Amino acid sequence: MIIVHGTFPVKADYREEALALMKRMSVASRAEEGCISYEFYVGLSDINTLLLFQEWDCVDSLQAHFETEHMEEFLKVLPDILDGEVITRRYEVRGTGEGYEEGELASDSLIESDLPDRRTKVESRPKIIH
Repeated sequence: MIIVHGTFPVKADYREEALALMKRMSVASRAEEGCISYEFYVGLSDINTLLLFQEWDCVDSLQAHFETEHMEEFLKVLPDILDGEVITRRYEVRGTGEGYEEGELASDSLIESDLPDRRTKVESRPKIIH
């Protein structure tokens, strides 16, 4: 599975237009083959920063997404409403492979990360039930 996360800072004067554009993009993208989820969210700390979270069954589906008409329309309008740089990260999620202990992340499972050595061990913690 491929996960994409992005942040879109939008101009306050164009916020409503940005929300409408992103709603159209979400609806059209969720109809694509291979799309598991595609949602924009409003940031709690800044209502003019919109967050994107999308999941795809494979990299080929994501690549096909970039070649759609609705992506072309989205990219055409986007520069007019942005108030800064768009930042995106793409991750590939895989099950644990042979040679990795449970809770350990294979080094090639993470496509882009802030982890310095691109490998981490997840500590097991007890569940807290309220």
